[in-house]
Amino acid sequence: MVQQEQDKVLTDTERVVGRQALRNNVAAAVALADAVRSTLGPKGLDKLLVGGDGSSLVTNDGVTVLETAKVEHPTAKMLISTSRAQDDEVRDGTTSTVVLTAELLVNALELVDRGVHPTMIASGYRMCGPVIEQTLDSISKPADAAKSLSTVKTSLAGKGDVGMQTILAELAHQAATATGSGETDHVRVLTERSGSIKNSELIPGIVLVKARVHREMVMKPNSGRILILDGGIEKRRPEIEASLKITNLGAIDAFHARETADLQARVDALKAANIDCLVARDGIEEEAHAMLAKAGILSYRRVERPEIEHLCRATGARPVFDVQEILDDDVGQFNSIREEKWQGVEHTIFEGSQSQGVTVVIRGSTEMRLEEAQRAFDDALGVACQLVRNPQLLPGGGATQIALARRLRRHAETIPGREQMAIEGFAAALEVIPRILAENAGLDPIDELLKITAAQAQTDSAWHGLDVNTGKASDMDQAAITEPLSVTRHAIAGATEAAISVLRIDDVLWAKQDAQEPDWQADQD
Repeated sequence: MVQQEQDKVLTDTERVVGRQALRNNVAAAVALADAVRSTLGPKGLDKLLVGGDGSSLVTNDGVTVLETAKVEHPTAKMLISTSRAQDDEVRDGTTSTVVLTAELLVNALELVDRGVHPTMIASGYRMCGPVIEQTLDSISKPADAAKSLSTVKTSLAGKGDVGMQTILAELAHQAATATGSGETDHVRVLTERSGSIKNSELIPGIVLVKARVHREMVMKPNSGRILILDGGIEKRRPEIEASLKITNLGAIDAFHARETADLQARVDALKAANIDCLVARDGIEEEAHAMLAKAGILSYRRVERPEIEHLCRATGARPVFDVQEILDDDVGQFNSIREEKWQGVEHTIFEGSQSQGVTVVIRGSTEMRLEEAQRAFDDALGVACQLVRNPQLLPGGGATQIALARRLRRHAETIPGREQMAIEGFAAALEVIPRILAENAGLDPIDELLKITAAQAQTDSAWHGLDVNTGKASDMDQAAITEPLSVTRHAIAGATEAAISVLRIDDVLWAKQDAQEPDWQADQD
């Protein structure tokens, strides 16, 4: 009787409940994972993405494929959000997160078909968390400079050619090391359509696509003081609308003289503060150009706020609102300022006194090449910065996942309830990573999985994994195939939470939408 009343209330809603709702959600997750699984690993293949306007994009980046695709299913959108969170946090492991989430859901569905309640499965999945954390900490190794560089190169495997991978990895490693903070925001990235990737470079300073406001201003090859103005040097304008009635012929000249004197007073305040370079977020009045040049103050105007933030980090300056209220702590220091012309465009290079501001210039011959190189560099920079913040490494080649699976199966034997089956399902899901790595390399996934498991058992080492270049189970430390601890930890945690969220859904309600009248028709009526 209650069910009939609910059906009457939900007359305009399509409803899927129980096991069928879970099946539909799992099917959506599997379809999404299938779209990116072939991109995983150094032997992964590329995807050609064609937009609605006919534009095309070739990429190996899983999160780029997912974000470009038009997805309507809410479960698939949830997985894309998980992948995006992985990309925002650690810049790598996005494909692994989606694939692992889908495999966890597939194994959960099999357990549901065998009579295990989703709540028990979710509980078993959560029990894996502490065991995984303990195992990851026990098998991780500290990273030195050489190992960090090789790890960054590993993160770029399959993205572009080997030459591009090497150059971008070295630039990312140098940039992350130069900042010392492990913050990607401290690295400014510029792309120049000229030369080739091998001409890309790291500049120890901030590069602005700007020219000085007056050609008579002298460049500053030596160190000096810089002021960042969060405003401009312009004629003051009334805050309210007003009209002036001129009754004296000399009143206009006096009015202009007063404005000029005000500009001169502000320039004098800069000179009194011993400012060598002025960078303004807003405009600088034309009349003030000659005043600033005469005062020996190199000036730049209309600099965007993100560029100002980079300059502040590089020079130690703090933005001020009024040049007549300058404190000594607001003034930054620069080592040199020079201008260079790239492809006919003036660029100014600020070399700051702080180590927290560097610029990476990526060069390429085509726009498509530049876009792919920038995406690859962003990923490499994220991994390099992760290693600066947390210099701990794990073995690649699926070794970590197989070691975790072996440890979870031993732990499952100590659990008396049905959660034991969920833990075993989690362990089996982790093995999807080495299986896909083998598949994408043209190897037999079952044989390779057994090889790695046997190698780890015989050597009692979790660092034996699949070297796809040789097709053998090798020591990942000696093969220089490693990945950051933070990437794997975040990927497994994100996949677990996403899978549990989907498992807890047992009722899907789709609101029916009636045909709507076009807006233009409604306006005519």
